[in-house]
Amino acid sequence: MPGPDLPPAADPMTAEALLSRWPTGARKVELLHGVLVFVGDFDERDLETARRTYLGRRPVLNADGGLEVHPAGAGDPTPLFA
Repeated sequence: MPGPDLPPAADPMTAEALLSRWPTGARKVELLHGVLVFVGDFDERDLETARRTYLGRRPVLNADGGLEVHPAGAGDPTPLFA
């Protein structure tokens, strides 16, 4: 859930944030072509959290506001939902 009123990714998790932030704020999670796709409304703070969670993987935000975690590789991944 994007917005300036939310804490940065490094801040501790609160009950309110738990219901709206990645990964607990995901409405649906799918595995498509080896890519984890978290459906929701996420932003750069969630992306940073996913980078720390999935070391070596390549998380990226897609055009629908979802978060995708691509397998390890070189360069930035192309979102499945562009």
